[in-house]
Amino acid sequence: MGQKTNPIGNRLGIIRGWDSNWYGGNDYGDKLAEDHKIRKYIHARLSKASVSKVIIERTLKLVTVTITTARPGIIIGKGGQEVDKLKEELKKVTDKEVQINIFEIKRPELDAYLVATSICRQIESRISYRRAIKMAIAASMRMNAEGIKVLISGRLNGAEMARSEGFKEGRIPLSTFRADIDYALAEAHTTYGRMGIKVWIMKGEVYGKRDLSPLAGMDKKQSGAGGKGGDSPRGDRKPFNKGGKPDARKRK
Repeated sequence: MGQKTNPIGNRLGIIRGWDSNWYGGNDYGDKLAEDHKIRKYIHARLSKASVSKVIIERTLKLVTVTITTARPGIIIGKGGQEVDKLKEELKKVTDKEVQINIFEIKRPELDAYLVATSICRQIESRISYRRAIKMAIAASMRMNAEGIKVLISGRLNGAEMARSEGFKEGRIPLSTFRADIDYALAEAHTTYGRMGIKVWIMKGEVYGKRDLSPLAGMDKKQSGAGGKGGDSPRGDRKPFNKGGKPDARKRK
């Protein structure tokens, strides 16, 4: 049955955690719909920022939104201006205080959603789907992926009858629960209609205990501006005296 189910949902609680973490109670349906609205808004608003996952955590008065992206500079903006704008926009959506965390994806070639959306953009730019997929597979294998599989469905090359075509390199053991497999689905909008692209990427096998957070192993980026009382991206500066040398009195 590993061939039939979503690889991420099939591994929840084993080697993978949830993208929404909160207690719903009687408002479960409203909060779930709001999560969908937040994710849809962020992906539309930051369509050029290579956003992959949007992880949402809730407390009574605070909504924490964690964004994983391959281009954190676009989201943060100069001095944190863009992320502050996004925070105010999300406040209007949720009617609550919003905190935004940004994590950088170091190797986007191993992120299934970013690979799928990259293939979609190339197809929409009238690049041959075979060329786009083969380039994506080669890039992922260069980054030491153990396997990758891509399935595209639709009116390929403008054919009158829709069909599906698959490409695979390496191994994708879908029935092995310890296999760390990332999966994503994206759609390309062409003049012939929509094409669906599914991507599976095998990163390796997990042995022993593992942090179930989807953010495991990622680096957090500063989402605010530096300054007094804040975190400066320039780091600490050594105090100097009038002679241009470090002040000995300030040394430890």
